[in-house]
Amino acid sequence: MTDLDLIDRKIVAELMRDATLPIAQIADKAGLSQTPAWKRIQKLEAAGVLTGRVALANPAKLGFGLTVFVGIEAPDHSSTWRETFATVVESTPEIMEVYRMAGELDYLLRVSVPDMAAYDALYKRLTDAVPIKNVTSHFAMERMKFTTAYPVDTRSR
Repeated sequence: MTDLDLIDRKIVAELMRDATLPIAQIADKAGLSQTPAWKRIQKLEAAGVLTGRVALANPAKLGFGLTVFVGIEAPDHSSTWRETFATVVESTPEIMEVYRMAGELDYLLRVSVPDMAAYDALYKRLTDAVPIKNVTSHFAMERMKFTTAYPVDTRSR
């Protein structure tokens, strides 16, 4: 379901903006009644367009005051190394996102920790658990923009 119609795009845009909206408001914004809107939401979920509904939290208010972007260069590109690495990052809750990259870095991680000591402990756990050729850490000083909503076009085509 990669080609969404205008109504689906409006529904998705509203849910990305605020998943707590009552179905009546979502339906109204999409120009539908409640039952057809709910059926479309269910179809979007079944098709994997909508993958979950969550509450977003302020990391600093939860004690995660340090965000680190970590570049990883793998020592090799074997399936064994990739599987081990995937297992380690999946089991490390402070690692919030992992991307396999093209270019100089093999992987880019977004890490949230309370402070530098917590990052150092994570760094040691990571490098003890899996061989790594190079680790480059970039420390965020300020989060200037953050969104989880993709810029879905809600205009008619």
